[in-house]
Amino acid sequence: MNTMTSNNTKVVSPQTASTQFSLDFIAFAVQKEVLRFGEFKTKAGRISPYFFNAGLFNDGESLMKLGEFYASAITNSGIEFDMLFGPAYKGITLAASIAIAFAKNGRNVPYAYNRKEAKDHGEGGVIVGSPLKGRVLIIDDVISAGTSVRESVALIAANGASACGVAIAIDRQEKGLGELSAVQEVVENNQIPVCAIAHLSDLMTFLQSQQEMKENLQAVSAYRQKYGVD
Repeated sequence: MNTMTSNNTKVVSPQTASTQFSLDFIAFAVQKEVLRFGEFKTKAGRISPYFFNAGLFNDGESLMKLGEFYASAITNSGIEFDMLFGPAYKGITLAASIAIAFAKNGRNVPYAYNRKEAKDHGEGGVIVGSPLKGRVLIIDDVISAGTSVRESVALIAANGASACGVAIAIDRQEKGLGELSAVQEVVENNQIPVCAIAHLSDLMTFLQSQQEMKENLQAVSAYRQKYGVD
């Protein structure tokens, strides 16, 4: 397990270098056209040569596999947790698929998610699913500005529980607001670890093995040189 320490918190990756696990996930995302190449404007206003949209894992089989990838990365990270929380909207299906993956492996994990607006009838409130309690692992696809994580941490605390970490699909390993990456900023600002199924470095390794994707490799390499953080 690879860790990068910052003020007693850390960014956690499943292994010390690109592994078949991470490369299989990259290949899976490319096959499903969830990971695409071209020109895409990020929230930071940068023109990125690739884009990852977990919302495009939009059928039962791919969502099942996605949950299994997440569950394996979480287990390998060593982060201890009691339940999962998926922030609306993408986090909802992600958390559900991961809970199912854990159940298939013999661990029954509670999960919850939030509504964008409080419900004023029925059970009411903004939390749906299991009550938030204990150590809560936040689930998201990527971390851009860290806004979703910040809001989730506050919501979890307001319900008497504590956020114990974040699990994402891909760590873009690029600068956030300063010299740290967006993921590193989340780690520092919230004092919780972050684990990812794969990283930008894994994407680079994958592209290097694909002869027909030389142009994409060059574009991603140039982008990493300009905005990348180790």
